[in-house]
Amino acid sequence: MKHSVCVLGGGSFGTALANIMAKNGHQVSQWMRNEEQVEEINLTGLNSRYLPNAPLHRELLATSNLEQAIRDSDTVFVSIPSKSFEQVVQRIEPLLTADKILISTTKGFNPNRFELMSDVLRRNPITQRIGVLSGPNLAKEIAAGQMTGSVVASSDDQVRQRVIELLKSPTFRVYESKDSKGVELAGALKNIYAIVCGLAKALNVGENTMSMIMTRSLAEMSRFAVHFGANPMTFLGLAGMGDLIATCTSPLSRNYRVGFAIGSGQDLNEAVGGIGEVAEGVNTLKMVVDEAQKHGLYMPLAKGLSKLLFDNAKLESLIGSMMTGEQKWDVEFATNEENSNV
Repeated sequence: MKHSVCVLGGGSFGTALANIMAKNGHQVSQWMRNEEQVEEINLTGLNSRYLPNAPLHRELLATSNLEQAIRDSDTVFVSIPSKSFEQVVQRIEPLLTADKILISTTKGFNPNRFELMSDVLRRNPITQRIGVLSGPNLAKEIAAGQMTGSVVASSDDQVRQRVIELLKSPTFRVYESKDSKGVELAGALKNIYAIVCGLAKALNVGENTMSMIMTRSLAEMSRFAVHFGANPMTFLGLAGMGDLIATCTSPLSRNYRVGFAIGSGQDLNEAVGGIGEVAEGVNTLKMVVDEAQKHGLYMPLAKGLSKLLFDNAKLESLIGSMMTGEQKWDVEFATNEENSNV
């Protein structure tokens, strides 16, 4: 069955998803504000700002007409940066119908309050057919046809099956989860630790150190997420460890590049400005550290990064915090009896 799909957002990941679905024979429109970007995609088949080396399928239609794009679609992928997400969702709310499916692909929090992107979607009174898509999804690799896995999470079986049907291809596979909270928190939180890993790499730390940073990052992520209702097992899958590995090791990761730039001597504004795209980890960090403090959650790497970026703490103190912090179990969600027998 062929579907009519709208992708909101002209960035790299939204474009990569739109291209897959167009290749799969679905009717796909991609909405963006920039008229020049719309014209370029429709005339040349390229999104030169975000995916300069990736020819787009001829049936992919870019548009700046939000109303028509939403009305003509049965499935809407919202690939909008977190700072604009709520505003765009408010604009489309009068255009929604009860049968439309809404999928968030944005990895971050509402900057106005501690709220995930799917929570913003659920506030609409029209449709609750909502899901999230997350995983180790570096857009340039997807566009180049590199084999990639992702996770769609929803309590609605039909929502999960729709996303799988739209996106399945020889190079893109979608797995299922019912743990929307865990999948979405994993995608938002790992951006913080990609900055930490970029910083560490700029300091030329060894592989032992990098592996320790990544596994302790996973511990912090799961500790935070479980407190807010996520399943810890989610963090062993693609949305958790998978996404963390990709984001914390690849120079294609925006957050990793921000961290590397800061570790190489740039200040935060220079580092963010230099990548030319949104690095959600910077926006996420303050909110997560505030919530961790409020709920008494032990997150030394996140807190150390916050002090470094916003309070002028020294870089060496961030990495050193792993060695001097409070002693904790390695595998946190095992029982004390299981830990004592390890």
